[in-house]
Amino acid sequence: MAVIECDPDKARQRLESAGVETEPGNTEHERWRADVDGATAVAYDGKVVIQGGDSARLEGLLREDSGRVHVYFDGASRGNPGPASIGWVLITGDGIATEGSKRISDTTNNQAEYAGLVHSLEVADAYGFEEVEIRSDSELVVKQIHGEYNVNSPDLRKLRVRAIELLDGFDSWSLTHVPRELNERADKLANEAFEDG
Repeated sequence: MAVIECDPDKARQRLESAGVETEPGNTEHERWRADVDGATAVAYDGKVVIQGGDSARLEGLLREDSGRVHVYFDGASRGNPGPASIGWVLITGDGIATEGSKRISDTTNNQAEYAGLVHSLEVADAYGFEEVEIRSDSELVVKQIHGEYNVNSPDLRKLRVRAIELLDGFDSWSLTHVPRELNERADKLANEAFEDG
């Protein structure tokens, strides 16, 4: 369950401008309700409570700073190729909007890095962010996305095409290479996925 402190009237306007229908609340304390992707938002004075289903889109639409997000991602492979995982962190001016990690199918380290980028962009899109500022410690991914390096691997070419498609869906984007220590949280999450899986 997520609780978003906000003006419920402004939140309702954001939902309706995004094409989400709202309906009156079920009790005298509920201002309004809305359903998206199996999740339900219920507005009260000063806050909106979201529960059930996939709440990412609702949360993204309801957050006042849903315009811009900083995205950190990482991918890891043990064996190269071998068991692989990804981690991601999305940060707004209010702090961490969401973070997570998961195991993916056995793959190479570079494919895992691309999978981390693709998944984090899908999460940013689901949250409704319009501008993404992406940071990665994978020089290969950054330079291939920017067209500075050739993409010789057919598997990496497919992942690059998918990443570019997702990037083109945002109003603006940037992708910058950073040292590993600045991507520490996403790296830690990717490695934790091995322990969880």
